[in-house]
Amino acid sequence: MTARSSQTDTALERARTLIESADEAPSLQQLADAVKLSPTYLQRAFRRRYGVSPAEYHRARRFDQLKAALREGAQVTAAVYDAGFGSGSRVYEHSDRLFGMTPASYRAGGAGADIRYTTTATPLGRLLVATTTRGICSVTLGENDTELESRLSAEFPLATRERVDEGREEWLDAVIAHIAGELGWRDATATTMPPLDVAATAFQWRVWEALTRIPAGTTKSYGELARELGLPGGARAIGQACGNNRLALIVPCHRVVREDGSLGGWRWGVDRKRDLLAREQRRMNERQRKAG
Repeated sequence: MTARSSQTDTALERARTLIESADEAPSLQQLADAVKLSPTYLQRAFRRRYGVSPAEYHRARRFDQLKAALREGAQVTAAVYDAGFGSGSRVYEHSDRLFGMTPASYRAGGAGADIRYTTTATPLGRLLVATTTRGICSVTLGENDTELESRLSAEFPLATRERVDEGREEWLDAVIAHIAGELGWRDATATTMPPLDVAATAFQWRVWEALTRIPAGTTKSYGELARELGLPGGARAIGQACGNNRLALIVPCHRVVREDGSLGGWRWGVDRKRDLLAREQRRMNERQRKAG
């Protein structure tokens, strides 16, 4: 690492710390003066490192604070202002993307949301797929239906949850068919994925979208993915975004490994990750043999 890059890294970390500790979003000029970089260079370098602009980073941090307060039972209005938002209208402008539901519904554990779900057997264990009226909100793997249903209940404790088996709805079938076809468990009967309804920041969406571009049967390290996204030194942030993924197999975070090639962890179990990668590798090899 050159002296200049080291100084830039230090300046960017200082800027990030200032943003996180600020009640009001500091202007780009204020941040630039504080860390002794030009505003243009700071904006460009910060986005390269963290995937978002300083202003977007501050907004995402405020939403994180708001979500934590709502989960702890704070009143919506109080939580909105305590998190630094000047009005509730700004929160609701972004709530669909950052919460997957309105703040009031999020605070109430999904109250008012109608969730339909089903489970099915896979070579990796039981799979649960859940949807709201707007899209897929959860795809999880587990040992049995009791475990999977408990997870769904914990994530959305006050939502209306209905199991759908006979005549499963189109979105549920589409996800199951997509996963089955992608992983070679059976021929896909649906080629178009339905929309998603998950809570995520802009940075998480960016990482998840990049994960979907990793071909089945291959892996990338957290560092490689960070560099591809223009985030040198951002491996830990990539790992955190992977850890927040609640869409097993749809967002293939299992294809990301440590720098030394070891598997690392996976929300749904490292043994499943190992099995899944091996299956994908075998399928890729079979396709190459047929093509050759």
